[in-house]
Amino acid sequence: MASLSLGLLFLCMLVGVHGANVRVSGLHASGLRGDPAGNYPDPYVKVWCGGESGGMTDWHKDSQNPSWSAVFNFLNVPSSASLKFEIWDKDLNFDDHLGTCTTNLQLGSHSVTCGLSSGTFYYTYSYQ
Repeated sequence: MASLSLGLLFLCMLVGVHGANVRVSGLHASGLRGDPAGNYPDPYVKVWCGGESGGMTDWHKDSQNPSWSAVFNFLNVPSSASLKFEIWDKDLNFDDHLGTCTTNLQLGSHSVTCGLSSGTFYYTYSYQ
């Protein structure tokens, strides 16, 4: 029993010093609105964790309720870090910003719902 407690203590210390890994998946949205002319959005998402860019999803043409299969992984993330998502509507000249969602990381697995000015964004992350 003592070796298990020491192992757990060592793991906690290691996570505190070096950080843990973050995995983001299950990105989808509902009720997104496009431009004021009534066109459907062509949405995509940009992802950051602790200030590090994870890249972005592909974009979906004319979709108010998109679902993205992209998975984002971040290594050695400190416990003070946060996740940030920017949802965009792809356009010919200038992309339109549909909203931003930010979450402070918590250990474990979490499903998150984020209200946007028009629509809702959903995602799942694990911090372990």
